[in-house]
Amino acid sequence: MLYLFQEWTELVLRWFHVIAGIAWIGSSFYFIALDLSLRQSKNLPDKSHGEAWQVHGGGFYHLVKYLVAPSKMPSELTWFKWEAYATWVSGFALLALIYYAGAELYMIDILKYDLEKYEAVIISILGIVFGWVVYDVMCRISLKTNVYVLISSVFILITAMSWIYSEIFSYRGAFMQIGTVLGTIMVANVLMIIIPGQKKVVASLLANDTPNPIHGAIAKQRSLHNNYLTLPVIFIMISNHYPLIYATEYSWIIISIILIIGALVRHFFNVKHTGAKAPYWVSFPIIILASLIFYISDLGKPKLNQIKDTALIIEKIPKKTLISAKEIIIAKCAMCHAQEPLWDNMRYAPKLVNLETSTDIINNIDNIYKQSVLSYAMPPGNISMLEEHERYLINQLYLSVNNLKNK
Repeated sequence: MLYLFQEWTELVLRWFHVIAGIAWIGSSFYFIALDLSLRQSKNLPDKSHGEAWQVHGGGFYHLVKYLVAPSKMPSELTWFKWEAYATWVSGFALLALIYYAGAELYMIDILKYDLEKYEAVIISILGIVFGWVVYDVMCRISLKTNVYVLISSVFILITAMSWIYSEIFSYRGAFMQIGTVLGTIMVANVLMIIIPGQKKVVASLLANDTPNPIHGAIAKQRSLHNNYLTLPVIFIMISNHYPLIYATEYSWIIISIILIIGALVRHFFNVKHTGAKAPYWVSFPIIILASLIFYISDLGKPKLNQIKDTALIIEKIPKKTLISAKEIIIAKCAMCHAQEPLWDNMRYAPKLVNLETSTDIINNIDNIYKQSVLSYAMPPGNISMLEEHERYLINQLYLSVNNLKNK
């Protein structure tokens, strides 16, 4: 029953997280597009900045933006905040349920640091707080400095944290951790900067005072940051399905490149929303950077040609490649990938992939190759200590099987 409860809880949380994320990201994209599409008109109300006419769902909408606030506060005011809060709460719950509770599988790599579960969790939480605090300080300082200095500083911060995480945690754990840091920065912008600023404006109006325009300027800065961070965060969310992205030696560089690609894509649409000519030139650096990711993911795979213990390899080379690889896979993988998994609270093999017989192994050799030879995705956190020479022997089996298939 515990297993069923955990599975259903995880499914419901994932579903809720995706729904909340769609609502938040959708509203973010919409308001950035709306803000950039505002136009001037002779008939605009006092203190207004611009207007936009839109058509949707069989009706027409006339929207007017006030840089500070209207002269009179409306009786009903819609706040866009709960989407952000719900996304973060559900996301952190998933982080705790999957990565913290299963830290020995998803976060800890004993070949890097043999951490206790509580140590990994503490490092994770401290990193999340550290990322937000440093980012927030950078933004507050940047109000008086060049915006490009801020962009460069934040980029260096995220890149440095990505590298540090990849040196401490498993590759999958490091990737998800940096995604959590970015998501926390985004929701903290809403919770601690944008909404409090807007509440101060509302309070000033209700008290018949003139609102301070600095609150609007700060809110716009942070909202724009969230807009540019959205695509990298989405990429990281879905990346754990693709080990060639997150489970290679240089995955931290891939994160940095994705930050740039995401910014370029958002820049394209932001410029387009203003009515100006779309900057199609961004397609060239995007293609170059995407090609670089392809190269880096291959460069960072396990280095099977750099095996130090040659004597051990010679000793393990069998008369038949299958027997040797089968022994390794059963010893290092079948603890989970079995009809009756040995891992605690695991009733079924992950994705129902069993690796107990020669037939099982041959039928799944392509996935085994992708997960353990092209990347470090399996075993999770290298918990069963799959060594480089063993990955080499699995690679030899893959090559042998494919040679036979191609004949």
